[in-house]
Amino acid sequence: MQILDGKSLGKEIQEEVKLEIEKLSKKPHLAVILVGENPASKIYVNTKNKTCERLGIKSTVINLPDSITENDLKEKIKELNNNQDITAILVQLPLPKHINEENCIKEISPLKDVDGFTPENLGALIRGKEPFAYPCTPSGIITLLKRNNIEISGKHAVVIGRSNIVGKPVSLMLLKENATVTMCHSKTKNLKDITKTADILVSATGNRIITKDMVKKDAIVIDVGIMRNSEGKLEGDVDFEQVKEIASYITPVPGGVGPMTIATLMKNTLELYKKRKE
Repeated sequence: MQILDGKSLGKEIQEEVKLEIEKLSKKPHLAVILVGENPASKIYVNTKNKTCERLGIKSTVINLPDSITENDLKEKIKELNNNQDITAILVQLPLPKHINEENCIKEISPLKDVDGFTPENLGALIRGKEPFAYPCTPSGIITLLKRNNIEISGKHAVVIGRSNIVGKPVSLMLLKENATVTMCHSKTKNLKDITKTADILVSATGNRIITKDMVKKDAIVIDVGIMRNSEGKLEGDVDFEQVKEIASYITPVPGGVGPMTIATLMKNTLELYKKRKE
């Protein structure tokens, strides 16, 4: 069994981004919109901000009250779209309940959509074309597999979870790499029978559901889930201690997919900057 160390690879990718940015006359500029006082969102945004600073990316955090109207938020996004100094825009999710997330994401210019969530970028992914940016977590997963020389083509990949942020885009990206993909979710019957056939198993549910008896020997296991257990310790969807005994590769939680997401966000910011210059 080998650990897929996202922490080390994430640092490596960040270093590559930093070296490229040092050669630029003008620095890429990431604008992050943070609505309200969600503690987890504040931590994520702070981490992104510090990483930008370290890599030489200009970073602006726009704090907005959770009482803001959907129209006012959309106006703020349009303002950033029109600001030539801004390379990339990120709207930190979740948004307050009275705001429709999809309506706001649609307002972001596809050329500045660092998360790859706009209909244009997701549509390109569905058509098998190159979006301006790939969604960060799915892209981080594919990079983690490829940089560890794991063959994807021809493998049976099972993805558990059908969110627009991870499940759907990672399925499409695995398909693009010529995997045979099965998608599972909360209504899937006989989940264990399906997961046992997976060469590559990606779980993105936020629930501790994957046990040793659900995993094929020598499978590659990617755990996207992250939560705190009753003791306050971080864990994922996968029972790591059990499953590591039979998996050929496995991501830890923390230190697996999470650092790859941040590294990909930084890389996407740089790539969007370069695409605007082309």
